[in-house]
Amino acid sequence: MKRCAVLCSLILLAGVSVFAQVKAKDGVYFAQGDSFGSSGWKSQVVLEVRGGKIVRAEWNGVSNIAGATDKKSWAKAGSYGMAKAAKQGEWDKQAAAAEAWLVKTQDVGFKGLNKDGKTDAISGASITLTEFFTLANKALSSAPVAKGMYAKDGWYYKESADFDPKSGWKETILVTVANGTVVDVLWNGISKDASKKSKLVEAVEGRYGMAKAAKKGEWHIQAAAVQDAIIKAQDPAKIAVKADGYSDAISGASIHVTGVALAAEALKAAR
Repeated sequence: MKRCAVLCSLILLAGVSVFAQVKAKDGVYFAQGDSFGSSGWKSQVVLEVRGGKIVRAEWNGVSNIAGATDKKSWAKAGSYGMAKAAKQGEWDKQAAAAEAWLVKTQDVGFKGLNKDGKTDAISGASITLTEFFTLANKALSSAPVAKGMYAKDGWYYKESADFDPKSGWKETILVTVANGTVVDVLWNGISKDASKKSKLVEAVEGRYGMAKAAKKGEWHIQAAAVQDAIIKAQDPAKIAVKADGYSDAISGASIHVTGVALAAEALKAAR
């Protein structure tokens, strides 16, 4: 009987560990990395808390790579390339294993990562998990995302139908929606010239050439102003764009704001 009592106590303690409450009120939480990594990716985490428990965990990423969709879609399409070497599957499958583990254990403060950010404790995930746990904690320590106008959360990508005949660029947009709210916008472009990287990278690395003439800065600086305006407006249709493609409504952007219309197209799938 004594042995049974000890065993039952251990089971109860295990249950408490597995179903422990997180220190955050109910809501949807979002966090992302501060910058793009050397691989071109920036991680994002969305968590949903109900009744003191994490009921949904989503780990994804956005990239400055030309034409990149969200990281999970990129991986599922075979573009990420991890499946060739990873025994546990492509990145999206391993990320899903980490998400499921967190929902099951509620262990946001997991201390079992080795110096490389990996662990044998999470079956199905041999990838580096440091960013996942770091951003999960960052998300839960912030305010929950206010309920927004969109019906479906997710990552919404859209690109122009054709390359611009003059510039040779095709515009792309990737919009992140959490709790029905636009929380991130990434405006970029693909060049017809295969030797060029994405529009964002070309601008950041000083090859785009706009800074020489534009008073409001290089393309990526002005693009950031457009992205911020979309997040502030939530509905891109609220941003007044003139017939010539310019907008007086966006301070800090004297470029053609084609990203506004592209964002509106992408977000149709979220309504």
